[in-house]
Amino acid sequence: MINIALPKGRLGEKVYKLLARVGYGCDEYSEESRKLVFKDSRGEVSYFWVKPADVSVYVELGAADIGVVGKDILNEYNPDVYELLDLGLGKCSMCVAAKSDWKDDISVPLRVATKFSHTAEKYFSGQGRDIEIIKLNGSIELGPVLGISDVIVDIVETGTTLRENDLKVFTKINDISARLISNKSAYKFKGGEIKNIVAKLAEVIK
Repeated sequence: MINIALPKGRLGEKVYKLLARVGYGCDEYSEESRKLVFKDSRGEVSYFWVKPADVSVYVELGAADIGVVGKDILNEYNPDVYELLDLGLGKCSMCVAAKSDWKDDISVPLRVATKFSHTAEKYFSGQGRDIEIIKLNGSIELGPVLGISDVIVDIVETGTTLRENDLKVFTKINDISARLISNKSAYKFKGGEIKNIVAKLAEVIK
């Protein structure tokens, strides 16, 4: 049996449909159900649904053989897993944004509001810039608006929230999309099946 961890929400639903399309559907699965674990009656596949940020944890610890997670999570937490395939879904960017009239004062540490602390530290250390991390978990855009930070490091999809709060992107750090990942031991012992899934998905998303 292949155990698959998917992120709750629209991305997970899209990925499930892709997997069902290539022969890994689950007859127990229902979008309306509140269940978190679904097992196919043929005993070939099981799915469980978790918070997007937790997918890589379940895969790394072996509860799931494979899973789907955003590249932002892989960059931030660097889990000990194999990254197998870019699914091309959930495309967005990790960016540095600030108030539209912001000017950097390099004589003082830059105050950075973010929930992606490691990503921000790695980026700004590469720029030789001293920073102070302000850890927020939601409404990151409020940091510059309320004056507790100079900039934010966050995911930007359409930019609408930034524009509506008089913020703009100053730098794109990297592109983000959904990635198929595998537990390392599972890839060793179930490699044939996992490689088959990768090949079929790659063909479908061409």
